[in-house]
Amino acid sequence: MSVDVEQVKRWRMILGSSVQDQLSQSCGGMNLSPEQDEMDQALAAIYDESGEGKSSGRGAGLGASSPKLAKWLGDIRNYFKEDVVQVIQQDAIERKGLKQLLLEPEMLKTVQPNVQLVGTLMSLSGQIPEKAKESARMVVRAVVEEIKLLLEQKIRQAVMGALNRREHSPIPSAANIDWKWTIGRNLKNYQPGLSTIVPERVYFHSRSQKTNNWTVIVDMDQSGSMADSVVYGAVTGSIFASLPALKTHVVAFDTEVVDLTEKCGNDPVDMIFGVQLGGGTDINKSVTYCQQFIQEPTKTIFIMITDLFEGGNQAQLVQRLTEMVGSGVRCLCLLALNDSGTPCYDENLAKKLSSIGIPCFACTPRLLPQMLEGTLRGMDLQALANSLRDKMKT
Repeated sequence: MSVDVEQVKRWRMILGSSVQDQLSQSCGGMNLSPEQDEMDQALAAIYDESGEGKSSGRGAGLGASSPKLAKWLGDIRNYFKEDVVQVIQQDAIERKGLKQLLLEPEMLKTVQPNVQLVGTLMSLSGQIPEKAKESARMVVRAVVEEIKLLLEQKIRQAVMGALNRREHSPIPSAANIDWKWTIGRNLKNYQPGLSTIVPERVYFHSRSQKTNNWTVIVDMDQSGSMADSVVYGAVTGSIFASLPALKTHVVAFDTEVVDLTEKCGNDPVDMIFGVQLGGGTDINKSVTYCQQFIQEPTKTIFIMITDLFEGGNQAQLVQRLTEMVGSGVRCLCLLALNDSGTPCYDENLAKKLSSIGIPCFACTPRLLPQMLEGTLRGMDLQALANSLRDKMKT
């Protein structure tokens, strides 16, 4: 049976130098190309735990040398696609204890910006030296701008589309015809001979923007496990704050509550650095704080971003949220707001909240505009959550 040597070489790079002899026997000798050898060394620095092999290959590790690390970061960007680079880079931080090196401005200029890296910087925010702060902000800003590019226009369209369709405009525009309202008001003008309706009047959706028409409260769990969600939540909050139709409040909590609303209105980068990941969790305390912002319950959306591992008074939390739902507040619990898989969360508390009319589900950032629009339109929130879950699976 013939052996595909290139495929064997790929397996060699995946499995490491410890299988070199075995695989060589299967194909009568095997030497990696210079490019493959460099790729192999880049992977070896992170994934080979044997400590054997060439000093520049598997088991060598990255050490604490900044020049060596800078070369390694350059190598992985040369040889792997961006999404793979992000995974390898995050593995390097977690497996090789490289967090302290991220406090060096030279390293921050070299790394590939991504949400996970921002989460790491958030956890280190109190330790970042003055010389590295500007580089850290550049990394965070690059990620913030990428998220805003993904979400901002869609969220604006979702909000204005939902709110404007509640008003009618005297300005005629075919694109803004309210077909449902127009047909309903003109059914009396049905012409059997023509098999059609001849309308007396055509109604149009308004394009006017009302200021602070709705209140949106984003209540974010800043415990360490929620890092990605906090990044997306902070940027989303800043987008909400930029919309004149929404009055936005952004709050972060662990066992204490931090109101980030002022920073939200200025710069989401400032808001992200205002978050301190870690600590316990007192959701009830944060909900108590947020209740002061509810002036018109039926025009208020309360979005909790939390895994529901409550360290505070759970019974009181459920009671407060029950009262909020009963008053007309539209409450949602996002167990995660990120692109990863199924979140880890307190299933028991999630079931309790679902039973009182608060859907609890993970949501990818791309589906967030649809969630917001459906909520503003008054859709059944549980049905909306189920619809979003189905879309996440496809």
